Amino acid sequence: MGYEPGDVVSGFDLPNANGSGNLSLDKVLTDVGAIVVFECNHCPYVIGNVDRMNKAAEKANSLGIGFVGINSNDPLAYPEDSFDNMVKRTQKGMPYPYLHDESQEVATKWGATRTPEFYLVDSQGVVVYRGRLDDSPRNAMEATTSDLSDAMDALSTGEKPPVNRTDAIGCSVKWKV
Repeated sequence: MGYEPGDVVSGFDLPNANGSGNLSLDKVLTDVGAIVVFECNHCPYVIGNVDRMNKAAEKANSLGIGFVGINSNDPLAYPEDSFDNMVKRTQKGMPYPYLHDESQEVATKWGATRTPEFYLVDSQGVVVYRGRLDDSPRNAMEATTSDLSDAMDALSTGEKPPVNRTDAIGCSVKWKV
């Protein structure tokens, strides 16, 4: 079922649509930790939260936490999620690396099921939070929680997040058949 809070994650080395070459988890992970978000180009939940995800990445950066997006969707069934279209998306402004998991191996190992789905790991690669951004994926004004933000704050001060697991809200990962 993938990684849950308390599990140590495996690394990855994937092509970066928002830069040249590949990028590994080791390069994203800081002395504080990192956020890995499984996302894509076509999901309305991702599209509707691009600004909020960008702000989460900026907050992570201000707290010394790495941030990376991974697109694991099948680009043959969903051409909008092809590497070329990932590059086009980054050219519109994206403050973090956007990696392509064409084999879907990373999503499978991590247990990603939704887009977006966030994993916050500490500096040792231990999952300290997994789940959603907050409880209102369609309208930030209606959010009554700030799950990911609270978890980032806790990690940055050496505390445990008040909530370490929520159900991600979004589209399903589009698996190859």
